[in-house]
Amino acid sequence: MRKTLAISAFLMLAAGLAGAQITGSLHDFSTSGWADGTICLPCHTTHNGQTGFVAPLWNHEVTTATFTMYSSPTLDGAIDPQPADVSKACLSCHDGTVALENFGTQTGGTTFITGGALIGTDLSNDHPISVTYSPGTGAGQDSELNPTSSIYADGQIADYLFAGKVECATCHDVHNGGAVGANPSLLVEDPTGSTICLRCHAK
Repeated sequence: MRKTLAISAFLMLAAGLAGAQITGSLHDFSTSGWADGTICLPCHTTHNGQTGFVAPLWNHEVTTATFTMYSSPTLDGAIDPQPADVSKACLSCHDGTVALENFGTQTGGTTFITGGALIGTDLSNDHPISVTYSPGTGAGQDSELNPTSSIYADGQIADYLFAGKVECATCHDVHNGGAVGANPSLLVEDPTGSTICLRCHAK
């Protein structure tokens, strides 16, 4: 019984901390009429989340768009033909094909992302995602990438990869990414002086 109470208390604390990070950030939709005052529900649900999807208890409609992926003759890492689910979680709003309020059982929303937050379905001019992080000097490896064991204050590069690949969440923290207002792009690292780039790229 004591163990159950301790686990319950931890989960409540974790949920509270996550909400506090999102509150006031660009992903706080609680003041939007379609969000009905909720913070977590547009993306997550406590019950009946989508099964088989990588994001926990996913509650938002998932994009079915076909994406044009990044390609370059200088790209050493193998890139997937389409984004992995962990990046589709982001693209399910940011590709502009799925309405923001399409969560739960709602599918007929009319509020779509616009402006600089709209990435679209052509990813050929964006940083590659669903691409293998391949540091080294052998075939298919990039000598200008830092080892996955490179350590930063908040962990190793490996901690920011998904199945060994670079995804949207490698660079962006959807749950805020820093002090509200100080990090408009929700980055995992301060962009000043290209710090976030130099985490991975040995330049």
